[in-house]
This record gives sequence, structure tokens and C-alpha cells, in this order.
Amino acid sequence: MGSPVVHFEIHGGDSAAISDFYSSVFDWHIDADNPMNYGLVDTNADGSGIGGGVCASDMAPAVLIYVQVDDPQAHLDRIEAAGGRTVLPVTDIPGAVTMAIFEDPAGNKIGLVKS
Repeated sequence: MGSPVVHFEIHGGDSAAISDFYSSVFDWHIDADNPMNYGLVDTNADGSGIGGGVCASDMAPAVLIYVQVDDPQAHLDRIEAAGGRTVLPVTDIPGAVTMAIFEDPAGNKIGLVKS
């Protein structure tokens, strides 16, 4: 069985401005009331699609998708063997997620999240 895409992120220089933009054009509810000021996206799509996030980062501008895997480090090893490279090693954000980011051979950045 394949690994599903479970999350997206939109990175911008000004997370409040980018949140306002996407809220206004797609009727998304974006809640950044958390210590990391990470905008959690509820697309208000009645159960279809996937949720995501909006944030300011040094990768901006960028759009990332996140693929759910059982073992992020094992997948990073496979990715590097196939010609990709690790951008963010496996990182645990307590109470939230275990994640990593890689770059494919074409330069696309993709995230991994532990299932």
C-alpha cells in the first residue's frame, strides 16, 4: 500500500498576510493561536480534501506537501539513495508531529510525517 499525502503547507514571508489572502479567496478558516504562530488551515470543505498550514519561514515562498510514513529516517535513507537530499532531518515537535523535509532530484521540497 502506498503512502498518502496528509497535509500541505504554504510558506510566505508574512504569515498573517498570506493567511488573510487564502482565507478571503477560498473561505478557509486559519487559526494561528498557538505558541508557534502556525496557521492551521480548516478548508471548510465538509470532509473532502486535506488540511494544512500557513507559516512564515526561511523557505518562503514555497508550497510543501507532506507524505505520511511509518519511519521517516528509513524513508530519508531511501530518498538519499535514490538521488534526493535531506533538508530537515527527522525532528520531533512534542505534542504535535514527528517530521522531516527532503528535496527531490528536481529541487522540489517535500515533507514526511510519522504515522
